[in-house]
Amino acid sequence: MLKNSFRISTTHLIMMSFLLVILVGSVLLSLPISSANGVGVSYTDAVFTATTATCVTGLVTLPTVSTWSFFGQFVILCLIQLGGLGVITVMSGLMIALHKKMGIADRILIQDAFNLNTLSGLIRFVKKVLAGTMLVEGLGALVYMTVFIPEYGPRGIWISIFNSVSAFCNAGLDIIAEDSLCGFVTNPVINIVTSLLIIIGGVGYIVWWDVISVLKLYRKQGKRCVRKLSFHSKIALSMTAILIAVGTVSFFVLEYNNPQTIGDYSFFNKLQASFFQSVTTRTAGFATIPQENLTNASAFVALVLMFIGGSPVGTAGGIKTVTAAVLLLAALSTVKNKNEITAFNRSISQKTVKKAIAVFSMSFIIMFVSTVLLSAVSNAPALDILFETVSATATVGLTRNFTSTLNLWGKIIIIVTMYLGRIGPISLAVALNTKKSSQNTVKMPNEEISVG
Repeated sequence: MLKNSFRISTTHLIMMSFLLVILVGSVLLSLPISSANGVGVSYTDAVFTATTATCVTGLVTLPTVSTWSFFGQFVILCLIQLGGLGVITVMSGLMIALHKKMGIADRILIQDAFNLNTLSGLIRFVKKVLAGTMLVEGLGALVYMTVFIPEYGPRGIWISIFNSVSAFCNAGLDIIAEDSLCGFVTNPVINIVTSLLIIIGGVGYIVWWDVISVLKLYRKQGKRCVRKLSFHSKIALSMTAILIAVGTVSFFVLEYNNPQTIGDYSFFNKLQASFFQSVTTRTAGFATIPQENLTNASAFVALVLMFIGGSPVGTAGGIKTVTAAVLLLAALSTVKNKNEITAFNRSISQKTVKKAIAVFSMSFIIMFVSTVLLSAVSNAPALDILFETVSATATVGLTRNFTSTLNLWGKIIIIVTMYLGRIGPISLAVALNTKKSSQNTVKMPNEEISVG
């Protein structure tokens, strides 16, 4: 009994692992060796930077390129990689590499970290995640070098590695310039490679293996093999494609004549910039056009895309594409007065719908509370504040040039918001729910109420 009272849940371990990494990272970043001028930054800014890196957000109070030394940038890169993959994943990888035996408790921890539904094949899954990540990040860095080495010389190698890891992990931090990737808005190589890294990292590992399996069957079965995709993959890929397409068209139309963003570019470059803006708002945080110069309509489109984010079991944040799809399908099913919620000739369980509602509700509450608090301590336009809090909640990293103006209380609010946004609203709800459900639950009588 005494042993059970001190047992820590896997959700608590996941939360504490991220917190521990942030604390260690903040101490390292506060050291004089981490700053470019040899004088340590304030601990508040060190904690903010450690949090934004570990939570793969990208909001910064100090310019990454000019504030940190090589050591400081290396620490930030390690935090991004740990945060993107997950501390549990990296530690599990080390145990596997050292041939340490993993018990049932370790496997449950991995299962919860990836939000998987089964304990089978977890070791193989971790190996594939780590190997796939290194491969994609390595290829991304090599392609980046074709642009950054001619542009920056030998330093371009480090920039390429840093940018590739940051893009794949959907972190949005870079060491190129203080205005992110605005200098490369018309460069197709940078746009395409960064977009692909963001999409591949954000679509989720489950979809990776599913697509690879289907591609192996393509030669034998042709187009029919697409049917072999899992229900999850079909929803994730469909929503990803729809959101990117809708975002691209929206930004292209709404910003077409805006000289402060894409108005002065050629048709192709306008389309290119619009596509990148649509992709980066899906929790990546890189910017090729100044976000503060967007029209109000475009800013609200960006808010929706940021809040939805990427797909489950990946490096992206937000409520996730599958969550948004489930909520939308549930709403349509209700409107059509259907008993089942269906898509792709499959039905979605009520348990999944309830989980989607919980994720949406918790994310909305975190965003709403942080918006109210930040409004109370900041004298800034409401749209800028809302853009900041949605970006922090969904771990995006885009800002309307507001993060650098935050006061002490504003920094603390955004730090907490980024942390809560990264560990996941549903994980937070489970972790804080210490009351165990009763085994002899009494079923209450039903009574109709008016809704809407």
